[in-house]
Amino acid sequence: MLEALRGLGYSTGAALADIVDNSISAKASQVDIVFAWAGSKSSVSVLDDGRGMHDEELQSAMTLGDKSPLDTRDAGDLGRFGMGLKTASLSQCRRLTVGTARDGAHSCLRWDLDELMKDPTGGWLLFEGPAAGSDSHFNALAEKEHGTLVLWEEMDRIVTQGYTSADYLDLIDSVEAHLAMVFHRLLDGPKPRLRLTINGKLVEPWDPFMMGHPAKTWNSPVERFRSDSGVVAVECHVLPHKDKLSPGDFSRGAGESGWNAQQGFYVYRNERLLVAGGWLGLGQGRAWNREEAFRLARIRLDIPNTADADWKIDIRKSTARVPVSIRPWLTRFAEDTRDRARKVFAFRGAPIAPRGSAPIEMAWRTDHGSSGARFRIDEKHPAVAAVLDACADQGELIRAMLRVLEETVPVQRIWLDTAENKTTPRTGFSGETDESVSKVLRTLYNDMVGRKGMGAELARKALLSTEPFQNYPALVERLGDEASTQAAS
Repeated sequence: MLEALRGLGYSTGAALADIVDNSISAKASQVDIVFAWAGSKSSVSVLDDGRGMHDEELQSAMTLGDKSPLDTRDAGDLGRFGMGLKTASLSQCRRLTVGTARDGAHSCLRWDLDELMKDPTGGWLLFEGPAAGSDSHFNALAEKEHGTLVLWEEMDRIVTQGYTSADYLDLIDSVEAHLAMVFHRLLDGPKPRLRLTINGKLVEPWDPFMMGHPAKTWNSPVERFRSDSGVVAVECHVLPHKDKLSPGDFSRGAGESGWNAQQGFYVYRNERLLVAGGWLGLGQGRAWNREEAFRLARIRLDIPNTADADWKIDIRKSTARVPVSIRPWLTRFAEDTRDRARKVFAFRGAPIAPRGSAPIEMAWRTDHGSSGARFRIDEKHPAVAAVLDACADQGELIRAMLRVLEETVPVQRIWLDTAENKTTPRTGFSGETDESVSKVLRTLYNDMVGRKGMGAELARKALLSTEPFQNYPALVERLGDEASTQAAS
């Protein structure tokens, strides 16, 4: 049974998150994780300052299935199945030792799979005290009046053949990233409820919603739904486009698994993250997949710990299924968020007119028909209209050229490049010098003022509502001054 339970599929980060859950449930405010490298004798220990356990509580905690998942739990309890400490730990190691202190009294028990294998008919034997040579790991606990230390040894699922200290360091980095994401709401704020360290280094929270970032695109108010198992709360977010972020912010925003994988729902229970990304099987007709166009959409979803059965939370706390009664409500929010995120992704922040000004004149439009969508060049765009007006006698030739451009838009190539490079191709003069933009602006401005007889202020206003020049208001404002300077000279 124990050997079979080792195959539940925990990652090291997920397994340690389960151990930290127990510390939080024990009212710990400080949790210190130590990775000690010693080849095949490497170990991991987790020490907290929680309330600790008496002997009988430790016996219960170390017994498989001692608590029923149907039992009523404390509102702040992060557990459910009474299995996490054992299954999470034994998925990574063959020897699990737990020492604890409560009211100054200390006790220690361990599971040792190798010892059990020596006598498979001897029963479910729990050993008292640490294994020979492991006492030193519990020195820090010996000085405490209360707290618990969990020790992993004989880590055959981690330190495999050919495993090196460099691999161990990479593991530490991945665990840090995972815990920073799972517990970010508990680690954040001026007075965080939890202080978590790995080898003495403070774990900094990773906020998937980039709250407080100056380039944040949009977030909805919190909406609530009263279900049979408690109140569910949802808050929708659209993150900034890459062009609005510094390289460091963009890299950090990608999270543990990358922008594409991190889109979708973030399901929390008692502010502990259970599911990080994905669309929970929602979708019209067929379930939505993670796609590039929606990678900026992230939705925070809070469920109570009374809803575990309805949401089918698994032992590893890594999957959830939306109850039928709540699916239409969540789908509506998800559709709106996905639509907003797609627009930001497609238009690099979407050309939105300043409040009170005219709508932005777009160079391209999308025509939807029974045979699908087609991209068309809009002849009303000032740059296109200026050429058609100035060359009226060649109008048919120019329209033929525009039609060829429309029918040869490299859609597949754009799609492939976007998928491979994880970003849309550069447009809107992105990366170009101010002089390159000004050269085009001056040409259009001179046509408006000279051939069309528009006033300088009206011409500037028209350009400020024209794609992509709405992104360059300072260059547009200088156009009148440049014209005056040239006239004076």
